[in-house]
Amino acid sequence: MIRSFLSRPLASYIVSQQKKWIQNSEKIQYQWLQKLVFEAKDTAFGKDHNFGDIKNYEDFKKNVPINDYEDLRPYIDRILRGEQNILWKGQPLYFAKTSGTTSGTKYIPITKDSISNHINSARDALLCYINETGNSQFLDKSLIFLSGSPVLEKKAGVPLGRLSGIVNHHVPSYLRTNQKPTYETNCIEDWEQKLDKIIDETIHSDMSLISGIPPWVQMYFDRLHERTNGKQIKDIFPNFSLFVYGGVNFEPYRNKIYESIGKKIDSIETFPASEGFFAYQNSQYDNSLLLLLNSGIFFEFIPAEKFYDENPPRLSISEVELNKNYALILNSNAGLWGYSIGDTIKFVSKNPYKIIFSGRIKHFISAFGEHVIGSEVEQALRFALDQNPETRTTEFTVAPQVTPKEGLPYHQWFIAFENQPNDLEKFSTDLDTKLQELNSYYYDLIQGSILRKLVIHSLPADGFQTYMKSIGKLGGQNKVPRLSNDRKIADELEKIGL
Repeated sequence: MIRSFLSRPLASYIVSQQKKWIQNSEKIQYQWLQKLVFEAKDTAFGKDHNFGDIKNYEDFKKNVPINDYEDLRPYIDRILRGEQNILWKGQPLYFAKTSGTTSGTKYIPITKDSISNHINSARDALLCYINETGNSQFLDKSLIFLSGSPVLEKKAGVPLGRLSGIVNHHVPSYLRTNQKPTYETNCIEDWEQKLDKIIDETIHSDMSLISGIPPWVQMYFDRLHERTNGKQIKDIFPNFSLFVYGGVNFEPYRNKIYESIGKKIDSIETFPASEGFFAYQNSQYDNSLLLLLNSGIFFEFIPAEKFYDENPPRLSISEVELNKNYALILNSNAGLWGYSIGDTIKFVSKNPYKIIFSGRIKHFISAFGEHVIGSEVEQALRFALDQNPETRTTEFTVAPQVTPKEGLPYHQWFIAFENQPNDLEKFSTDLDTKLQELNSYYYDLIQGSILRKLVIHSLPADGFQTYMKSIGKLGGQNKVPRLSNDRKIADELEKIGL
């Protein structure tokens, strides 16, 4: 009772502070730019990029290029050799270890100044919910965080691990007593072994909050279903009232997860990454995410369609437009400068600045000039599922088939079905028609007989789990890309059939 009681005044205070910076978002962002440049002017990166001479945003853009991990790697390699004052003052507090598609293992610095962005943002997402709904009782029951192992190695004297494992070390002490799973179970590396142990520890608990990436939460629900002879989650955990998720778009999983639960419950979407915690859903009446403009990050935005131009336009928060697709660029007190995280977002509000996650800048299909993006395929699938309500999917991805054995090229959809559509041809047509409506280039290619209608390759419900296990990426924070511009994933999935 004490936790829920004390959380309410804290929630009220946090929301009041939030309202203050929301009213001055553009000014706050400019102040962060000035502060970040000043704090880093004596670092190796700051000296190399004339931070001492930067007076405004225009100066900053002239001196600091857009970077990806490979561009910053020479500086990160120096930190890994034990040097200090390289990207940010001093030495990082942690390295978050993550996998890159082109860079192999990446070591993302988390500093003494940036750790609060990760910890406080997660806390504030819950406090916003408590303040709006008055529901704080969940804090007095069991809370489960499905995350990576908290075991940390050391690299150049700096603790190293997965972000979710690092954050696990900073769970407030007042929540540790009712946090699941135990530390020992969380340390198990094999996901399936870990999942079985998590179920052992939680199946008889009074669970009120569950947090994790949707596909792995669904796997947890499926195992609970098996263990309890088909019980729904609401019958296993009668007080389960809040689902916190992030990492992927929830829409493709929404129906299946709520069906597994057996009732609709409140949920909070978050937008965390190893590079920072960027946004969270701050209202149950609005699915968009509040962009965190007062949390140690100066954001820039590049129109997605111009990202690969030689000199793409770089916009500050005051210059963005609604419903346009932007690549998200960071400058942060973790020492990331002009850093493209590879994610794209769209603004749906400017008062306050609220966004939706729209995909990955590298995850698109443009084998024929169509530039189909993640949000478009997800919307198309949502439409097809609504039109064919008997259908249940667990996961999907899309790739181009440029050289079919016969006929025109096409987009190949790999969909894992729990319940097949009654009419797969109708489902396919609904999907294709909606995608044509959402993407005019795709429409033109279909109508001009450059492409033929999409083709669905059906997979069993656990097809993607089989694939992820085969590449050693089952569970944790691993995700299947929605879109590929090549056949690397598709060719492996083709080997898996119903």
